[in-house]
Amino acid sequence: MQTITRRDMLRKSVAELREDGATVALVPTMGALHDGHLTLMREAAKLADHVVASIFVNPTQFGPNEDLDAYPRQLAEDSAMLEGEGVALLWAPTVDEMYPEGFASNISVEGVSANFCGADRPGHFDGVATVVCKLFHQVLPDIACFGEKDWQQLAVIRQMARDLDLTRPLASDIIGIPTVREPDGLAMSSRNRYLNAEDRAAAATLPREMREAIARIEDGQHVGRTLAALEDALLGAGFSSVDYADLADAASLAKLDELGNGPARLLVAARIGGTRLIDNMGVLSGG
Repeated sequence: MQTITRRDMLRKSVAELREDGATVALVPTMGALHDGHLTLMREAAKLADHVVASIFVNPTQFGPNEDLDAYPRQLAEDSAMLEGEGVALLWAPTVDEMYPEGFASNISVEGVSANFCGADRPGHFDGVATVVCKLFHQVLPDIACFGEKDWQQLAVIRQMARDLDLTRPLASDIIGIPTVREPDGLAMSSRNRYLNAEDRAAAATLPREMREAIARIEDGQHVGRTLAALEDALLGAGFSSVDYADLADAASLAKLDELGNGPARLLVAARIGGTRLIDNMGVLSGG
């Protein structure tokens, strides 16, 4: 596996991968890899001839009071994991390489970024859209793979690709990979390592209560009351706060007061032990 830290070398190395018409899949990450990330690598390898992974802890998607400095960085360990998965190239730029002196551009995707994490973390999705757009232009992948755990991020990236007429990858070639979960149902996340044993045990309440709420909604029970009961259950289990617990249209992310005929998602963000966890699950339509 090649490890590249400079843009000029990246373009040369990716061009070599493309020789004889080979295809390239990009899997962007911020490192601190776990089996959820490795699942993305494995799925990407099924869809393209070569996998390029990126590791970049993007400062522009962190707010002033968020965990940028504390975010785990373990490049050597991550590199070994990627090499074990057969990844062809690791793109690991520095902040100065990604945002050189004088950098002054920003991509803002309205609509799908307005609610949920977009409302709770102002500017977060601007940072995501900008850095992912740069990664797409740097690597020019045929496809790109993202985890569905951050459903809103996936929606923002697809919207950005459509709006800016990106061709590598096309919006239709931005692939969502189902969330990988721990045996107790908690979605795998780099931030799970922040949890102590007590909070980690309590965190399993999140997916369990989400599944129960979905069953009630699909059964026709009142959406608002069901979501309120979900919040109460999480607070009773030890979560300190619930940033949001909402039903939304799966594509537009417009909030729903009742289940319609199209695909929907239940999206939740809640805090426990100082750690913010997010999750989402599909909800069957009423049609």
